[in-house]
This record gives sequence, structure tokens and C-alpha cells, in this order.
Amino acid sequence: MSNQINRRSLIKGAAGAAAGAATVGVSKRSTAFAAPAVIQETGSQVKVLFWSSWGAKIGEVEQEVIKRFNESQQDVVIEHQFQGTYEETAQKVIASLQARQAPDLTVLSEANWFRFYANQYLAPMDDFIASEEIDTSDYVESFLTEGQRQGQQWWMSFARSTPLFYYNKQLWEEAGLEDRGPQTYSEFSEWGPKLVKKSGNDVTQWGFLHPPATNYIAWYFQGTIWAFDGAYSDEEFNVLINEPNSVKAGEWLRSTVADGWATASQDRITDFLNGVTASMMESTGQLANLRDNATFEYGASFLPSEVNPGCPTGGAGLGILSTAPTEKQQAAFKYIAFATSPEITAYWSQNTGYMPVRKS
Repeated sequence: MSNQINRRSLIKGAAGAAAGAATVGVSKRSTAFAAPAVIQETGSQVKVLFWSSWGAKIGEVEQEVIKRFNESQQDVVIEHQFQGTYEETAQKVIASLQARQAPDLTVLSEANWFRFYANQYLAPMDDFIASEEIDTSDYVESFLTEGQRQGQQWWMSFARSTPLFYYNKQLWEEAGLEDRGPQTYSEFSEWGPKLVKKSGNDVTQWGFLHPPATNYIAWYFQGTIWAFDGAYSDEEFNVLINEPNSVKAGEWLRSTVADGWATASQDRITDFLNGVTASMMESTGQLANLRDNATFEYGASFLPSEVNPGCPTGGAGLGILSTAPTEKQQAAFKYIAFATSPEITAYWSQNTGYMPVRKS
């Protein structure tokens, strides 16, 4: 079975993506540059209400992107409002649509944008792409096509991610392990118990922490199930999670807890930073956070393999609401063009850890 590396959309599977190589440290330095050549005259100033989902460090980087856009031209002003997590943002957009008070532009995760498309709440972007003379061949193809249906662009990838395997190098060394991530899940099962520390009957250091059900455990497990040559479903949505290879992946997951070297955590990142766990699977989008806050040397590697490699893509993109007036839709796309330009893509990826959506 060939390597499957792209997470399925809510309703329809998307094309596979070639995930980037294991990531090392990223630069903190911002680069000054002129605005990309996508800002054109539109007449009077248009204000665009933009809802998004990033706080903390990533939110600071996003605010810088918005600031640069607003300062780069005089025709469009982005009025940004933070709405919480991807799910919270989607729920608020649904409520705002019902109340007829929706934003013009919003962040939508790759797992929930399709529901808005299916209910005809997203505006097609093709005419805007043409008017801004955007070279779509420079976008990573799988990220671009994931937002396409019926030959049109409805959603534009922006902050795309994959899980990475993060490990504490100091705790790895103390356990006598090689300075690398486990190559297979079977190997990880051998390593995991060596990373556990106890005080009496209480575990003070876990080998690995799983996310809870409320924090995308199904996303991380999708890579695991692919690695065992299983799948959640086929392209026709026939359920395959109860097939033998899928069950093997589930048995591996169960064994990590049953054998006493892993458990679930409500906050894996804090636990990792505090040494409560020696390793975790987390988004590429946490690279900047770990770089800025870890007091120890850590490694980032590919997810383990087994029969196959297996790594889903995730993250979010930008959608224009069809309820917005035409002039605001066009203005909103100017921000999308700016935010996904090669220059801003480089700045965004270097300072957050999200995968670049542009090839150049």
C-alpha cells in the first residue's frame, strides 16, 4: 500500500500531500520587504471583518501579517477579531450566519470548511484569483486542490500542519536511547518503558502522552492506522476501522496504556515542557512555541512507521463568506493573496512552524 499522508476532509477525501522533511529550529528574525504585487486600486477604502483562531505566539505573528497588509496599501483595512479554537470559530460563524451578522473572511480548519461549502456559505475565489493575476502553479498542489470542488476554488490553505514526533533529548540520553525518533511503532513499544520514572506507585515521568478526545486524537491516530496498513474508511465511505490492520493499530494504542508507559493528557505541551513526558506527537505549528519556551534540547522527527509510513496533514485555511457584499469579498481576497504570497509564507512559516503553502 502506498504512503497516505493527507487527512480526509469532513465529507470527501482530499489528495495526498508530500509532507516536508523533519524540521529543525526556525529563525526569530523578521524580514522587511515590500508588499507583494497583489494589491491593486479598488477606489474607496473597504473594511473587512476577519475572524481567526490563533492566540499566544502564533497570534502575535498573525497580527504582524495583518499590520503589514494594512500598511502596504490604502484600499482595504482588515479588522481582526479572535474567536477561539478552530471549532469555536466554526461554531461562532454558524451562529453569526443564523443571526445575519457574519464576518466577511474567516479561518476554517481543513476538517470543517467543507460544511460551509456544502451549505453554500463560501464564495468562489476564481474570479478574484484571475483579477489579482495569481500564479496558482506556485502553490503546493495538494494544499491548493484540497480547497477545490466542481472546478472552483472555495477555500485557500494558509496554516497547514502535520504531526511531528517530539522528544526530550536529555531524557532520551538518560534512558540510553539513540538520538532520534523511533523508526517504527514496534520499536517505540520497546523504548517507551525505558522512559518511565516512578515515585512509589505514582508515575512522575511518562514515556509518551496521548492527546485527549477533545484535542484531535483522531487526527494523530489516522497516521498510526495508515502506518499499520489500515484506514478509517475507503473513498466510498465504507467503514474500515474494524478491519484487521486497523484493529492492529488500535491494539498498539491500547497497549501503550495497558503496559504502563503512556497515558492521556489534557495539556501535552505543558507536560512536555515540564518534563512530565519524554515525548509526544504534536503539530508543526508548535515549533515556535517549543523553540521559545523549552529549557532543554529537544528533537523533532517523522512519525514512526510500521508496514507503511503514515502522516496526515491538518491545520487551516481562509474562506470568504458568500453573505458578504461583492466588494468585501474582493477586498477579503486581497488579504488572502497577501497572506499566502511567497514573502509572507516565508515569514509565517519561519515564525510559527506551519508548512509553507507556496513552492517558491
